[in-house]
Amino acid sequence: MPLDPKYRSHIITDGRDRAGARAMLKGIGFTDADLARPIVGIANTWIETMPCNFHLRRLAAKVKEGVRAAGGTPMEFNTIAISDGVTMGTEGMKASLVSREIIADSIELLGRGHMFDAMVALVGCDKTIPGAGMALLRLNVPGIVLYGGSIAAGSFQGHDVTIADVYEAVGANAVGLMSDADFKQLENVACPGAGACGGQFTANTMSTVMEFIGFSPMGANSVPAMDPLKDEVAYRTGQMVMDLLKRGVRPRDILTRQAFENAIASVAATGGSTNSVLHLLAMAREAGVPLTIDDFDAVSARTPIIADLKPGGRYVAVDVHKAGGIPLIAKKLLEAGLLDGSQQTPSGRTIAQEASLAVETRGQDVVRPVSDPVKKTGGLVILKGNLAPEGCVIKVAGVERTEHRGPARVFDSEEDAMRAVTGKQIKAGDVVVIRYEGPRGGPGMREMLGVTGALVGEGLGDSVALLTDGRFSGATHGLMAGHVAPEAARRGPIAAVRDGDIIKLDINKRRLDVEVSDAEISKRLAGWREPEPRYKTGVFAKYAALVSSASEGAITDAKL
Repeated sequence: MPLDPKYRSHIITDGRDRAGARAMLKGIGFTDADLARPIVGIANTWIETMPCNFHLRRLAAKVKEGVRAAGGTPMEFNTIAISDGVTMGTEGMKASLVSREIIADSIELLGRGHMFDAMVALVGCDKTIPGAGMALLRLNVPGIVLYGGSIAAGSFQGHDVTIADVYEAVGANAVGLMSDADFKQLENVACPGAGACGGQFTANTMSTVMEFIGFSPMGANSVPAMDPLKDEVAYRTGQMVMDLLKRGVRPRDILTRQAFENAIASVAATGGSTNSVLHLLAMAREAGVPLTIDDFDAVSARTPIIADLKPGGRYVAVDVHKAGGIPLIAKKLLEAGLLDGSQQTPSGRTIAQEASLAVETRGQDVVRPVSDPVKKTGGLVILKGNLAPEGCVIKVAGVERTEHRGPARVFDSEEDAMRAVTGKQIKAGDVVVIRYEGPRGGPGMREMLGVTGALVGEGLGDSVALLTDGRFSGATHGLMAGHVAPEAARRGPIAAVRDGDIIKLDINKRRLDVEVSDAEISKRLAGWREPEPRYKTGVFAKYAALVSSASEGAITDAKL
């Protein structure tokens, strides 16, 4: 339904009583003509701590040009971003998932405080993408999420590399499989400029999700960060948000249950990150859409992997753009009846109409036909069992093993596990268990790319398994089960596991079990005592007090 274009901002800008507000805004260059137009908030996650968001100032300027050309007045503001890649393996990584809530809260607060009529959120690194989506769903103002784009691949000894190769090289160098000179050379070339991590890791997975779910224009996000076309995409996004405002189309009009299933299918089809489970559950809650962890398994089971992307495959996100972009993936899934083509996109066209415009590059083999997939079922599997009554998530893209049985090697922190891995204490057949790293216990549910990368780098990726109540990076690959719920800090069964217990993962049966009787698990848990909180004040303490289980998206809620 059409809206008064100033349906919110007039409260700030119009009338005699608002003279003080107008005076302040005129002090920074806005005119009466500017303030008479709809006000569009430009939420920028630019930051100087990572390549992923480093170029977003440039794109914000182009978005604002588009807004002005379409009759709006843009007002830019900034929020935070935490680099997963920079903080990985340190205490700082605990800030990453926490930042999703702060990003969402800060964008929501600016939107409520300044009563923007519409909003565009510019995003890059992992948590900025769902954080922006959550905020726009809370506000439910016409809005678009625009991804800054992927970094170009690095080149090392004649082949493409990403940041994941550096983390795996840590393990290879530790055991003498890579020289110090090669290690330094790889470090120097892996990230050749601005843009988010290059494989189908969490940022590019959530970028894909945003196009499929209807938060981003189809074809916009997959344009690489430093491609000149990205400026044009940003300009058009500014124009498009004004069209959404004029048409009165809001996020909750677009993000239906069917749109969420389309988004899950996009993750499954691209071998995307397990973090998408947390983020889509969180966004669904903000949208008022019923979604459970089991829905991911159901959609993934019927959706083949058709994009041959790192970390499990051969190509990087820039190659998807060269092959035909995200619309090409949508087109192939639609032709096979694996998407709901009637779902809306920001342009006003359906996803089927947008996908019909895809142009496939002749001879490309990045995106495969559904009839000849990389794998017949999707990249996400949900396991349950006596170790994960609420479930856990495993990414099977690039993994050929369907089961593993072995003795537990139990660690109560990521640092302890990393010391054991780099100290050559993990043997083939082991099951590495990392606990007290969940949403509450960490707090913040750290990613384990350092540990998983080191295991792969040491040559153990095909012979060990790992499970944790923490998270994995989208760059992780191997038989690795994350988000084990309930977590250890909530007295979950993972807290009862002891060194030497036999653990079995069975993907086909969707099971994760420890070969210990229910009576023995109960006996062990009866003697369990909740550990002292790692943080008793500040943001981490507040987060730990409010955060829900990973099986519910690790959201914060005052009602918990």
